[in-house]
Amino acid sequence: MKEFTDGTGGPAASAQAPVSVPVIDASVHIFCQSNQDLRKNFLREPFRSRGFPDYEMDWYGAPGGEYADRTEGPDGQYPGSDPALVAKHLFTDRGVDIAILHPMTRGIMPDRHLGTAIASAHNEMMVTRWLDHPEFGDKFRGTLRVNPDDIAGALREIDKYRDHPRIAQLGIPLQSRDLYGKPQFWPLWEAAVDAGWPVAVHFEVGSGVMLPPTPNGLTRTYEQFVGFTALNFLYHLMNMIAEGVFERMPDLKFVWADGAADMLTPFIWRMDCFGRPHLEQTPWAPRMPSDYLPGHVYFIQGSLDGPGDVDFAGEWAGFTGKDDMVMYGSSYPHWQLNELSVPTSYSAEQRDKLCWRNAAQLYGLEVGASPSVSSAATAQ
Repeated sequence: MKEFTDGTGGPAASAQAPVSVPVIDASVHIFCQSNQDLRKNFLREPFRSRGFPDYEMDWYGAPGGEYADRTEGPDGQYPGSDPALVAKHLFTDRGVDIAILHPMTRGIMPDRHLGTAIASAHNEMMVTRWLDHPEFGDKFRGTLRVNPDDIAGALREIDKYRDHPRIAQLGIPLQSRDLYGKPQFWPLWEAAVDAGWPVAVHFEVGSGVMLPPTPNGLTRTYEQFVGFTALNFLYHLMNMIAEGVFERMPDLKFVWADGAADMLTPFIWRMDCFGRPHLEQTPWAPRMPSDYLPGHVYFIQGSLDGPGDVDFAGEWAGFTGKDDMVMYGSSYPHWQLNELSVPTSYSAEQRDKLCWRNAAQLYGLEVGASPSVSSAATAQ
């Protein structure tokens, strides 16, 4: 729970009663304790002896370091790898009620079987160490990582875990060899719908096969890289709309977990402008492109997303219905930790949608707000 002034997103004022707002952190990144931990405890031969990239993003490392201070494990384990420490930072220190975990794997491997084995190893780590944790497991929900380059292997992984009560969504990398609207991916999206899971798309660390981060090639600096990267969601999303994926699968939901909801409005305006006169080219997607957004498209809102705490922030969030699509995510333990500062121009309804309501509806979680800061949230 986090305390806000009743009716606004700003800091509590003595003239107004405080309201205790539940918090669902929809983007918590978890890791194995080390490469050796991954090899020894979760990978099996012939993959245990194979080479694969480290977690670190060597080409575009953050100048000040990838991770926030004091997020390493008690014995120097990798940041975001110790459930008890993460639970303290999230649940005790930050008032988070439920955390959606997203294991960081290695993206697309040249060998699709190796990529599937790495994803499966991280799923086993997440389930055994986090979701089944005797003290904190009931406050964690998990993202099942699969390899979209190996549909058969991905479907086997879904079948293995589809009945686990704390798996909340399917996870795939933002980096891909093909756009996610193409038919080769449809069996994977159909399986996610059948399991009742959204599909979360997140930029991968330690990537293997990785195309340039922009359509025109490589950026020179980290600032350019991190600024451009999230925009790659647009290519996937627009392709999915044009290919009729949401028309074909009305219950499919996609979470763009690297943010950039602030960029959706101008691009969907352009898509509508060009889409209406050319609908004869996409008869399988007969509606306006923007009509496919509600109920299908969600974004994690992090600390890098604009426009910030300005007087038009609430109005901008309402354009294109973005306030029904955004969910708070801390990106813990990465350096750009989002400490949940809600713009003061947000209405109470917009604040609640960001902090918990959209995520609760998407993931089927039960939480509730109360005028008392001592009230508890429950999850199931």
